[in-house]
Amino acid sequence: METTRINRLKIVLAEQNKTGKWLAEQLEKNEATVSRWCSNSSQPSLEMLLKIADVLNIDVRKLINHGNNEE
Repeated sequence: METTRINRLKIVLAEQNKTGKWLAEQLEKNEATVSRWCSNSSQPSLEMLLKIADVLNIDVRKLINHGNNEE
C-alpha cells in the first residue's frame, strides 16, 4: 500500500537545495521529526506548517499536496 503524500516538504526542500537537518535547526526541532514529516509518516501541525513556510519564505499552500501527483 502506497503512502499518501499529504505534504510536499521533501520536494520543497529539494527545490531550495536545503536539507532536513537545516530545517530542523531553523525550527529547533529534532532531525528525526523533520524526517518523518518529509516521508509523510507523520504530519506537522498547522501552526508548524506556517512556521515552516515562513522559514522557507514560501506560501504555506506550496507545502500541501492538492492531489496533483507531483512526484
